[in-house]
Amino acid sequence: MFGLGGAPQVSSQQKIQAAEAELDMVTGMFNSLVEQCHAKCINKSYAEGDVSKQEAVCLDRCVSKYFETNVKVGDSMQKLGQSGSFMGR
Repeated sequence: MFGLGGAPQVSSQQKIQAAEAELDMVTGMFNSLVEQCHAKCINKSYAEGDVSKQEAVCLDRCVSKYFETNVKVGDSMQKLGQSGSFMGR
């Protein structure tokens, strides 16, 4: 179970499960991004077939803010995890 370096070896099944979990997380984040930015930026009446300049600017800002926030939350969660104060540790 342990390799020469003392670290546990990861089986192929574990690698597949980790990749699937990561894909699920990324897919969920993308779907949430699409839902939130669509609701905020796209006119519900669909008066035009194309995205207007105003909608495009809104979408750009929404996506940018979404990712900036995601990075900040991830950094904060990582710091909490490293300090041991996350989840009552």
